[in-house]
Amino acid sequence: MTASTSPLPVDTSKEPLSPEVRRAAYVVVLGTIMAILDTTIVAVALDTLSKDFKVSVSTIQWVTTGYLLALAVVIPVTGWAIHRIGAKSIYITSLVLFIVGSALCGMAWSANSLIAFRILQGIGGGMIMPVGQSIMARTAGPKQMGKVMGVIGIPTMLGPILGPVVGGAIITNMSWRWIFYVNVPIGIVALFLAIKFLKPSEKDKTHRFDLIGFLLLSPGLAILVYGLSEVGNQGGFSSASVQWSLSVGVILIVLFVLRSLRAPEPLIDMRLFKNRTFSVSSICIFLTGMTLYGTMFLLPLYYQIVRGDSPWVAGLMMAPQGIGAAMMMRYSGRLTDRRGARMVVPAGMALLAIGTLGYTQVSSSSNYWFLGVSLFIRGLGLGLGMMPAFASSYRDLSLDAVPRATTTTNILRQVGGSLGVAIFAVVLQTQINHRVPGSTGGLTSIATGMIPPSTLEKVAQAFGTSFWWSFGICAIAIIPGFFLPNSGSKVPVEELETEMVID
Repeated sequence: MTASTSPLPVDTSKEPLSPEVRRAAYVVVLGTIMAILDTTIVAVALDTLSKDFKVSVSTIQWVTTGYLLALAVVIPVTGWAIHRIGAKSIYITSLVLFIVGSALCGMAWSANSLIAFRILQGIGGGMIMPVGQSIMARTAGPKQMGKVMGVIGIPTMLGPILGPVVGGAIITNMSWRWIFYVNVPIGIVALFLAIKFLKPSEKDKTHRFDLIGFLLLSPGLAILVYGLSEVGNQGGFSSASVQWSLSVGVILIVLFVLRSLRAPEPLIDMRLFKNRTFSVSSICIFLTGMTLYGTMFLLPLYYQIVRGDSPWVAGLMMAPQGIGAAMMMRYSGRLTDRRGARMVVPAGMALLAIGTLGYTQVSSSSNYWFLGVSLFIRGLGLGLGMMPAFASSYRDLSLDAVPRATTTTNILRQVGGSLGVAIFAVVLQTQINHRVPGSTGGLTSIATGMIPPSTLEKVAQAFGTSFWWSFGICAIAIIPGFFLPNSGSKVPVEELETEMVID
């Protein structure tokens, strides 16, 4: 269902939001805050979780990867569910799943149970934001979407900054279980407000759900990432379980692509990749997701394992990246309008690479100011390169294709993040096993204070090697940026924002 974008006779963009729109905004922002925070709040808990459950780096990374994969898989389902079931019903369902998943995560008794409950939590969290945006688009209308999306965008900007800090504060002063329990009272309030204030939307049962595509994509991604994680546990690619997992995962994904090219309503419209600009932008988005989430996985582990910092300090040390991104994101759009994505995106990726380069030289005594400045530069690169890459993906598409493109690019970012975390975890565990005799990749055996400084320096070198992989991905991402258009979008910004959230 596509909203009309024709101009209204009266400009209502400067009028105050109505009570109905404000109430809906409160509900959506509350839910969005929870979902956004949980993509980063767990980062500072991985060291604690690995030690409590006595598992390897390759295993504990699934706490992050499972959540990201769930987010990616549920995104294309959300659009169909909104049409068939209604936005209010789906939003309430997503809140319930997120609340239940959070409570179960807090009660987890093993790493496997925590991973399973994180997937459930991710299914709920993955629906909260797109459904919330759809609700706001329908409630506010096109003319006030700029103001409303600015309100909704606040959690998106603050999440990467506050998530690690809040998580670190909770873990330092309380049990790690409270990083999940804290969602329960907030979620209950959001659920009560959603039931009371949100209005039911019209249903459209003409849309069909691509069940076959879903059954190919979901296990395909999960098995592929599982195979990558087993590389670290098995010590290489020679293991039969690794080879079978990678082969089956790749086969399922290839079958999904082939089906999507012919399906009338595919889960992901692969025909979009026939557009050169969309394909190039998608490569940038995928690689950015890999280095963003993969590096967010490594950073708190370095500070806690090598430097012996508390989760609170580790969270604070990650804040410069979010601050840099928030500062630069305000100007990247205008800069892209003047210079074109071909100039802006490669510059952003270059800054991302330069900031990452500092971490390739980490030691057990690296200067904190140097590390903070390096991460701030990474943040500037993210803010400069990420949003122009997203905007460029819509440049040569019709308005009808924009919603499908939005779904695809968001999935690519989450899948890229999942693969990035899995690959960096394998590299880190392999390097630790290689450099520290007798280590099995578990973090308990290499805790600060239990090993001599010379061995701790070897662990720092293992992290440095892992950061080289992140640097390499940033450097590779510069290349497709030079093939992006050198002019702005053909679609008016107001229409683009409206279409991105309504369909």
